[in-house]
Amino acid sequence: MPNAKIAIDVPILRSMRARPSASVFSPKHFSSLGKPEAVRQALSRLTRAGKIRRIRRGLYDLPREHPIIGHVAPDPMAAVRALMEGSRAQWQVSGAYAANLLGLSEQVPAKIVILTDGVPRRVLLGKMTLQFRRAAPRYMLGVGRGAGLVFQALRHLGPKNVTEAHLRRLHTNLDKETKDELRKLAPHFPRWMQSIIAQVIDVKTLPVP
Repeated sequence: MPNAKIAIDVPILRSMRARPSASVFSPKHFSSLGKPEAVRQALSRLTRAGKIRRIRRGLYDLPREHPIIGHVAPDPMAAVRALMEGSRAQWQVSGAYAANLLGLSEQVPAKIVILTDGVPRRVLLGKMTLQFRRAAPRYMLGVGRGAGLVFQALRHLGPKNVTEAHLRRLHTNLDKETKDELRKLAPHFPRWMQSIIAQVIDVKTLPVP
């Protein structure tokens, strides 16, 4: 029966539309809706119909349009979360993209490096590359939390490139939970970073602009 074959398409599409628009999905997100082969076939049908977009093998999202630039590229962080969902491995975005996410840099790199204690791999995401790189525990401080993102952003900037504007932005934008985490983790950070964290937590130590 044709209708029985495509009965799973509607709930899959409804489930995707119920999530934030930038979400990225893999077949395992719909395991409760049908058997793996049925889910894969449904995703293929929805892709051919233009209802969803295939980002790469095993990853899908809803096509998003911008009034000026047209098709919007997939959200890389949503793709990372989709790839790592169900894995016991820890991960943390690092480098220039960490600084960008915190508003400390306008640079959006073509390669995003994700530190992990899991399996290293390289994933192409359109014109962007996700590089999962295995890292030692000392480089994974605060992993998966706001403090970990700050740690990675500061590592990328280095002691000579952190400005007062960076410190004030972090002080303004970080929530109390992240500042508390940074306070607890600071003794494990490099010496130069400890001084910066102290100023982020208590911006009064900075000169008046």
